Amino acid sequence: MHRSYQPFEPVTNRYLRQRWDQSSYEEHRRKVSSALPAVDTKGTRTPAHIQLKLKKLQLQDERLAVIDKDNRLLASKLADIVCSKGLVDHRNQYHLRSLNADKRREELQLVSRQNQAIYQRITSRQSEYRRQLWSDDWERAELWRNNITRYPRRFAETQVTVEGSERQTSCSSTDRDTSSDKLSSAKNDHSR
Repeated sequence: MHRSYQPFEPVTNRYLRQRWDQSSYEEHRRKVSSALPAVDTKGTRTPAHIQLKLKKLQLQDERLAVIDKDNRLLASKLADIVCSKGLVDHRNQYHLRSLNADKRREELQLVSRQNQAIYQRITSRQSEYRRQLWSDDWERAELWRNNITRYPRRFAETQVTVEGSERQTSCSSTDRDTSSDKLSSAKNDHSR
């Protein structure tokens, strides 16, 4: 029902009313497309003497004649130059010289001197790092780590894997003695 034609006024036959409304709409569109303007907007026609402009054409002809005469004159001069065996000085050997080259060179020298001074200051400076303190601190840290771990590091390094599955310890009696001495000394340090 909602897709059927809905006229503006009540009718007995909707189908006929739709056909009539459609034909009247098409007639209206045809009239609109073929309508002519009521006001003439074309403007006035330009007179023939203004369209042609004979004076301008005459000036153009004179100008073209002058250009043609100058071209012939230049062509004759070029022909004279080509036919003659004279030499033409066409080498311009000018040395390019910048106006501020001296100032730029002075600035470059100043920058290079400053760089050299900075380099000298850097290379003459003594290092502030003390490797001996670092190594002593590292040994102390390893000793503490070995004291608090269940299996000390040197003990793990002495183990050797044999055939992939069996493990043997290759610690000699001297290794055990030194590691036990270190452990006892670390424990004594810790208790103090």
